Amino acid sequence: MEIRHLDRSGLVHENGLDAQRLVPWPALNAPFEGSWCVIRPGTASTPHAHHEYEIFIAMSGTAVLDHDGGRTPFTAGDIVHFTPEQRHSIVNESEADFEMYSIWWDRPMAELFLTKDGEGK
Repeated sequence: MEIRHLDRSGLVHENGLDAQRLVPWPALNAPFEGSWCVIRPGTASTPHAHHEYEIFIAMSGTAVLDHDGGRTPFTAGDIVHFTPEQRHSIVNESEADFEMYSIWWDRPMAELFLTKDGEGK
């Protein structure tokens, strides 16, 4: 067993939020990548779209999903799935940090996982 710890003091500000990429991780062969994300009060992640599939898992706080279809409340315990090229961002209109975990994947990540898995790694 191996644990990868979140380093809150080492979060990197990128795409309008503070984050730590936790996957990829040498100890884990996974068909996805992931990042812990903190959206500070009164801020928003940079609106974007990309070729990967993505899910956000709301861990604490409340925010608003700004997406192609409009604006939707997003609170701790919620999960959302974005398909490729679907524009999205997270807006924190509250007085407290909003924390979530983002996971994304595409075919090359899945193929690499299967190749490594076949090698017993």
